[in-house]
Amino acid sequence: MILIVWYVTELAGRRADCDVLDQFIAAVRGGASRALVVHGEAGVGKTALLDYVADYAEGCRLIRAVGVQTEMELAFATLHQLCVPLLDYLERLPGLQHEALRTVFGLSVGPPPDRFLTGLAVLSLLAEAAEHKPLLCLVDDLQWADRASAQALTFAARRLGTESVGLVLATRALSDDLAGLPELAVAGLREADARALLEAVLTVPIDTQVRDQIVAEAHGNPLALLELPRALTAAELAGGFGLPGVLHLPGNVEESFQRRVCALPAETRRLLVLAAADPAGDAALVWQGQPGGSASAPRQRSPQPRLAWSSSGSGYGSVTRWCGRWPTGRCQPRRDGRRTRHWQRPPTRG
Repeated sequence: MILIVWYVTELAGRRADCDVLDQFIAAVRGGASRALVVHGEAGVGKTALLDYVADYAEGCRLIRAVGVQTEMELAFATLHQLCVPLLDYLERLPGLQHEALRTVFGLSVGPPPDRFLTGLAVLSLLAEAAEHKPLLCLVDDLQWADRASAQALTFAARRLGTESVGLVLATRALSDDLAGLPELAVAGLREADARALLEAVLTVPIDTQVRDQIVAEAHGNPLALLELPRALTAAELAGGFGLPGVLHLPGNVEESFQRRVCALPAETRRLLVLAAADPAGDAALVWQGQPGGSASAPRQRSPQPRLAWSSSGSGYGSVTRWCGRWPTGRCQPRRDGRRTRHWQRPPTRG
């Protein structure tokens, strides 16, 4: 196995966005509370920016949640996902707020609590959890969150004061509920950054005109730049059959994922479906669902694929390029206060 080490400094083409997030983290560490809405189209890099916050959250407690489209009709599903790690603080809340959250989280039976009381209880819970250590709350795909959770979270976001709580909400588009909250609009990459990203991930030669077409039609969308070339053969990328047809988004990206799944063996596809249906991320439970599976299967979760970047130089003046998706370890502290992540490319199968 060949070990290749890259150092993570910042996301390519996201210097200004990372500056905003650095200031956000510093304010929360300093005892202030902040809310921020990160918004942009699908695939533009919102999750990568949330991961950036998580990577540089030293000295803070971190909790995360992700809106799930199939749970949009389940009241408080996203809020429950976010607050489960904080349930030990429930007993510290005033009586009515305590009972409100116990009811919405299914810990006790009672009539649905008032929405104002629920939002106030969430705010109090976050404040209690941040009493001894700053708390960072990251919520991705807010557009898929159930209505009750979204209302409670935005209620809390508008009323944060000096609790040392940071709340980042990522969504595709701003809704009326989010109006007035501090925001970070995530746009597509500039042409030079988009071209560098595309060239960094290609493993075969590409014709200049084909490259320019992909860059133009991706409109700086990082996910599109990574996935659209998969829809073309090596000959098409090399320009052997002229320019390819129009590459529409997001259809081609979705079709690219579908083709990759369909190419997997049947047993692998079955395991993928089981893993997607498991709400707890319990590897042992997923293995038991497989034919011949047992509870003795490994319980270790596979790390979530993450974008890796290589850089030369240091700080924001460095040259940064996308390199891969293969994590092997945690971030390590560096002398300048930032952190590095070590990445390992899987062995090539001959």
